[in-house]
Amino acid sequence: MRQGAKQMRNPYLLLWFEAPLQSWGSDSKFGRRDTQTFPTKSGVLGLLCSALGAGGEQRELLAEFALLGQTVVSFVRSKQTKEGGLTKVEREPLLRDFHMVGSGYDKQDPWASLLIPKTAEGKPAVGGGTKMTYRYYLQDAVFAVVLEVPADKAETIAQALQNPAWDVYLGRKNCVPTDFIYRGTFDQESAALAQADLLAKEKNRIEDFRALHGATGEGEADEVFTVNDVPVQFGADKRYRDRQVSLIYAG
Repeated sequence: MRQGAKQMRNPYLLLWFEAPLQSWGSDSKFGRRDTQTFPTKSGVLGLLCSALGAGGEQRELLAEFALLGQTVVSFVRSKQTKEGGLTKVEREPLLRDFHMVGSGYDKQDPWASLLIPKTAEGKPAVGGGTKMTYRYYLQDAVFAVVLEVPADKAETIAQALQNPAWDVYLGRKNCVPTDFIYRGTFDQESAALAQADLLAKEKNRIEDFRALHGATGEGEADEVFTVNDVPVQFGADKRYRDRQVSLIYAG
């Protein structure tokens, strides 16, 4: 960069996640697929990669996003109080979906045998036969995600979100968005959050909580915890690292 030249500030994308079902796993095993209460960074970046048509490991792209901010605002339905104000409607409980994988397939049928669980080497799974899984979903959830993006990639990502190369989902493939995801690019995070509030009001939604990237100052957050959701490498051998998240609940 030339001496005296101004460094471009990273802009912020406003993403709107709305669907009957969403699932954002960060510590799931095969038999139990949990979900966080908010979109994970790995889930959001996976969605961006799908929109861009970027397959494989994508180590360089993910490294650019590793330290950039992500603020999530959760909105729930609202109702009017007797005094004329608004109050939150209680969130829907988690949906637990029970699956049996590999049951009743004919081992002699070359196509049906493909559905029987196997190891990474293609050998019969340890224990073989049917595998039981429990998968958890958020119901009727709505999130605004304000994502800091590299300045030189903002326009490309914005275009991809409006014309995705591959299908995009809100966590898992059965979590299909029911509204437009991309809602604008902003110079300031505060401007993106203000636009999110306007969108929520149009939909009779009210803020429930915020999930902030990193640990806030003492006494500022209701909860601070560590989550393993910063992707280092996608592809067949997925790798992640930890980050801290601060939750602040709306009054």
